[in-house]
Formats: sequence, C-alpha cells, structure tokens
Amino acid sequence: MLATKLADYADRPDVLVLALPRGGVPVAFEVAGALRAPLDVFLVRKLGVPGHEELAMGAIASGGVRVINHEVVDYLNVSRDVINSVAQKEQQELQRRESVYRSARPLPDVRGKTVILVDDGLATGSSMKAAVLALRQRQPAKIVVAVPVAAPSICRELQREADEVVCAMTPEPFQAVGSWYQDFSQTTDDEVRALLDRTFQEQTTPWRPN
Repeated sequence: MLATKLADYADRPDVLVLALPRGGVPVAFEVAGALRAPLDVFLVRKLGVPGHEELAMGAIASGGVRVINHEVVDYLNVSRDVINSVAQKEQQELQRRESVYRSARPLPDVRGKTVILVDDGLATGSSMKAAVLALRQRQPAKIVVAVPVAAPSICRELQREADEVVCAMTPEPFQAVGSWYQDFSQTTDDEVRALLDRTFQEQTTPWRPN
C-alpha cells in the first residue's frame, strides 16, 4: 500500500530510501524494491531528559548531527553538561548500530537528492521529527516521510517539518502502531543486517543478460 502511494518516485536516479532502524528497515526494504531505488539506514537516537527519558530534549543522528529541542531544555533548565552526558551515552549505541548495520560502508551522500524516510509507523513522531531535522542539515533537495500507519494528528504535524508526508493509513482511533500489524514482533539486529547486506549486494552486482 505504501509503495503504491509512492509510485511517482519509481525509477528516478535522484531518489534514495532511508530507513529508521530497526522497525523501519523491513518496510523500507519492500518500498525500495518496489521503487527500484537504493536503500540505506539513517540512525537516530533520542536524547531523553534524565528521569523523564520519554521526553526528548534533542536527538543525535548519523553523520555526527545533533539537534536540540531548546524549548524543553530552557523550560527544564537542562545544563550543557547533562546534554553532553546523555549525548555521549546515546552516541555509543548509535556507533554500535552503525557498525553492525553498515560495517565499513560510508554514509550515502544525500545532497541534492530526494530522500524518502521510512519507519514502521508514527505514534508520537519524535524519532521521525528528529530524523527530518537532522537530515535537513545534510542538504537533500526534498524530504518525504513515508509510513504505513500513523496517528492522524502526527501526520499533520510532520507536514510542517518534511516537504511531503505519505501515511498509507491514518485510523481513528489510532491506539498504537502495533495494533495495525498482523505481526509486530521486534525486528532484530541480525534481520536488519541481513536485509541491508542483501540490498547492498544487489546494488553492487553488475547486471548480466540471461
């Protein structure tokens, strides 16, 4: 369903599909295959307020990007030392995932490209918002947020951040992302790596006629 709604981006040399691990990777794998577009991952780690980790005071992302939510930081009077401490901890996990998922492969160059950011769904949208803000600093031509299912209000909110938002389903009441999947078991690091390895192998294997 999601790939069908993105059909206008098929077979375009300027299009790149980036998945938010881990749950976004199986979805993005199918989307990239349908669009015949390259696939990679864009890692984002939320910077949670100590003691209230679900509240994001910022995020870090692939390529050394850091985004700070100044409204939260100023309201709670969070010090720079606290921000740096949380960022350092999350950076370790981000680097671990970069190593596991990408190995020695470099980050793709997104400058001037149309980037389709894919996740498995949007409940609060915090990770996707952070990803859009972080990706914007890498100067793509266009950012398209694409998910199979989302809360209607979050879909509307993200339209202020991204250039285009494609939500295949926006059920009301929404409840949770997992409610709209037949199988919402946790995606493992091994599954992510296997899908990416398969994609990279297909992208680098020269075409040969039968």
